[in-house]
Amino acid sequence: MTELQRLKKLLSDHFDGSPWLDVNIMDTLKDISASKAAGKTGNHNSIWQIVNHMIAWREANLKRVKDEVLPAPDNNFIEEIKDTSEEAWKATLKKLERSQHNILSFLESADDSVLEKIYIPNNLTYYEHLQGILQHDAYHLGQIVLLKKIT
Repeated sequence: MTELQRLKKLLSDHFDGSPWLDVNIMDTLKDISASKAAGKTGNHNSIWQIVNHMIAWREANLKRVKDEVLPAPDNNFIEEIKDTSEEAWKATLKKLERSQHNILSFLESADDSVLEKIYIPNNLTYYEHLQGILQHDAYHLGQIVLLKKIT
């Protein structure tokens, strides 16, 4: 198995398969309503804000490994939710699924040599950026699991 195939498996398992941590992103999100996703506890980000942040971060890292220089915005991809309808929440989940599809498509079409390339603005390898998607998603999945219990 190549390193790209391993990354693809790990990202797939974590997204909607059977990862080592026993919860995946889509199963965790599937029964959350728009009102619950938009709900806030104190001054913490909502589940919806975290999901949007994850999507934007995934898209940004994918652009970086496709040789696009992309600085992180000052708001770190955290924005208030303007439309809290069920339709908007479903659209957000579809956008998350599209981000997954785009990442997996990239991994399928890339060659392992891409992993050694350096993203000059932060001097990290493309491998670190792709692993970063997995690590970032795991971190925020933990937050979502906790918020789901307390909101």
